[in-house]
Amino acid sequence: MSLKKQIPNIITLLNLFSGCLAVYFACVNRLPLAALFTALGIFFDFFDGFFARLFNANSALGLQLDSLADMVTSGVVPGMFMFQLMLQSKEINDSFPIETIGWNVIEWVPFLGFLITLASCYRLANFNIDSRQTSSFIGLPTPANTLLIISISLINVYQSIPVVQTLLGNIWILFAVTLLSCYLLNAEVRLFALKFKTYTFKENWVRYLLLLSSVLLIIIFRYLGITLTILMYILLSLVFKTEDAVGK
Repeated sequence: MSLKKQIPNIITLLNLFSGCLAVYFACVNRLPLAALFTALGIFFDFFDGFFARLFNANSALGLQLDSLADMVTSGVVPGMFMFQLMLQSKEINDSFPIETIGWNVIEWVPFLGFLITLASCYRLANFNIDSRQTSSFIGLPTPANTLLIISISLINVYQSIPVVQTLLGNIWILFAVTLLSCYLLNAEVRLFALKFKTYTFKENWVRYLLLLSSVLLIIIFRYLGITLTILMYILLSLVFKTEDAVGK
């Protein structure tokens, strides 16, 4: 295989490398840096497919590499983020007294954040064998879910919104978000992809609407705007049945 044909695979491996760095920084609770490398990994994840199509280099190897890289960047990382968020919750820090057979039950709740990792793994494996997802998504794509989870941590770090911080500092709210995340990843709901076949407004107006709205939401609401963008993406997909894009 020529070097040009390997460029998409190299970009995929850069996604994996970024994900590995994100895992490390998430483990040591440096979530802003972890978020930065996660975003970089998702950036590479978008462009490996772009260059694969550009160079006509789609391959079975590339498909497997892509899923394996995503498993780290968009599977392990969001689970680790949720684990850390739960670990920092008020209930954990206040040592909420729920005692069972000699140990504190609530101390184990943060590990349930890794349910997101399990749900992401199931989604990625299912995508590889699901012929219905050749022209659109069924369920929330793992990169979008990852952005949703890391935006929560960035809101906690950088934005002083008392109501939001109170909600997101509650371990049971975070657990509910975890369950919602797992459901959305594997829900039988068709969502449109952001990969363009053409760039005409007529065929892509919903995508352009989402992109423009996301810019405005992030400018106005900062990191909360990322969360709102993902929710808007789901809403637009439910309202406007767009099934003509290629995605995963």
